[in-house]
Amino acid sequence: MKYTEEHEWLRPEGDIVTVGITKHATTQLGDIVFVELPEVGATVSKGDEIVVIESVKAASEIMAPLDGEVTEVNTDLADNPALANEDATGAGWFFKIKPSDPSQMDECLDEDAYNALIG
Repeated sequence: MKYTEEHEWLRPEGDIVTVGITKHATTQLGDIVFVELPEVGATVSKGDEIVVIESVKAASEIMAPLDGEVTEVNTDLADNPALANEDATGAGWFFKIKPSDPSQMDECLDEDAYNALIG
């Protein structure tokens, strides 16, 4: 698994990467009450706003961590956005993307570097 400095996690599975937010991010946000996911088939560029999260503390955006095409979204989050709090790196994933440039993953942090970032 890889991480971004914006507290996203990326799990490569073949040529698809599953993306969610870290437990640290959910702790900072508090209880998540709404998630707006991207459209399946959307083509995104790294840095594009891709997900909107509303929590009891704040509204926040997730930026695309990679260039690529959204292949799947976690529709369970529409009915139960708290999944992101309950199982951040499991059932609480947000979307899957097929990267157009898989080498962008090399810019992401490994677990040790991410843990150093959040201290």
